Amino acid sequence: MTVVGIDDTDSRERGMCTTYVAATIAERLRREGAAIERLLLVRLNPAVEYKTRGNAALAIHTDCDPDRAEAVARERLESLAETADERTHPGLVVADHATEAGAIPDDIERFAWSAIRDHLEPADAAAAIERHGYRSWHAGNGRGRIGALAAVGAWAALEEWTHEYISYRESERWGTAREVDHETVFAAAERGYPAVWDTVDRGEDETVCVPHTPGPILHGIRGDERAAVRAVAERIESEPVAASQLFLTNQGTDVHLRDGSIATVEDGRAYRLEGRVASEPETRRGGHVFVDLESSGPTGGGDGENAPERLTCAAFEPTKRFRDRVRALCVGDRITACGEVASGTLKLEKFAVRDLVRTERVTPTCSDCGRTMKSAGRNQGYRCRDCGTGTAGKAERPLERDLEEGWYEVPPCARRHVAKPLVRGGFDAPTHPER
Repeated sequence: MTVVGIDDTDSRERGMCTTYVAATIAERLRREGAAIERLLLVRLNPAVEYKTRGNAALAIHTDCDPDRAEAVARERLESLAETADERTHPGLVVADHATEAGAIPDDIERFAWSAIRDHLEPADAAAAIERHGYRSWHAGNGRGRIGALAAVGAWAALEEWTHEYISYRESERWGTAREVDHETVFAAAERGYPAVWDTVDRGEDETVCVPHTPGPILHGIRGDERAAVRAVAERIESEPVAASQLFLTNQGTDVHLRDGSIATVEDGRAYRLEGRVASEPETRRGGHVFVDLESSGPTGGGDGENAPERLTCAAFEPTKRFRDRVRALCVGDRITACGEVASGTLKLEKFAVRDLVRTERVTPTCSDCGRTMKSAGRNQGYRCRDCGTGTAGKAERPLERDLEEGWYEVPPCARRHVAKPLVRGGFDAPTHPER
């Protein structure tokens, strides 16, 4: 079996899409008589600074002769990749081996994991390619070979796969406004849910499946079942569909998250962290909401002298109504926070409420007259100036909360491709899905 891995063909400004390049390679190979077993759409580390929006690499599994597969893929990359953008550095890797997990070398499997959760350099890819004698090609600085090689190893590295059915536009329409009927998208999304997810955002009245970039995609439908994503796509009324392709993908799996601790997080990685809310949520200029999270125990020693570690978490304006969930947190709540760390701040993708503060301490009232007591002095409790009654400290009263225990998430319009929607299930607490 031949595996063709490609990456980095698109441009933020000029368009193109690596899924489209992969689809055209697969179609060319089919026309030449090759069988295509599957196409993989692999989302890599979303925190990599030089990525385009989705950071996707692609793999094509085929029975084509590797030399011919390399020639076809290279021609397509040279023709379609937006190399006029100095930030686009396409890469190609062709591996000749079986696609079963046991046939892919262990170091290539580890390379795929590193590309999803960590950072790699072009030299890392070049060394692995040479070590295994893989065919390869690249333009520019060779960065595209990182994703291409990761795509080769992904089938062995990953166990959980979902589906995306992508419909492409006629080439003469690229760069123009897409003609997609809004109502049919929402109707199709309703019929497909929950097996098909993140097609629309009902709260924002947005067709999430329809991109705004100048590239070739008309719409992309994501879900757990291949028949369901195809059926949703076929119910959408739109401009003519030039071609379509089904991909297996790690989208919607949370595979980018690593378990960590507040004390050891690093920029450019995504984590799942446990902690206690340590500050009142603060809404700052632009509508962004910030809250501090502290480790659940003392760290000991150092300048903090047994103080727990802290990390600032943020729900930025594009997360829309999710910010209200963050604003509802209180100091002392225990949560699990998930997201990418950048510049020392965790960008929240979802969080789980583990334990809510249910009471608050307030100035006591007099049991005789009902008036609010006054402080009797430092460490002397409170006293009613009218009745003379006193108490040793503050009173506790029930606190009304707008949150329940369980998982909360950003809405579909703000979801990272690789982040797992709550509707997919498999979480360790009740869920409150956004639609």
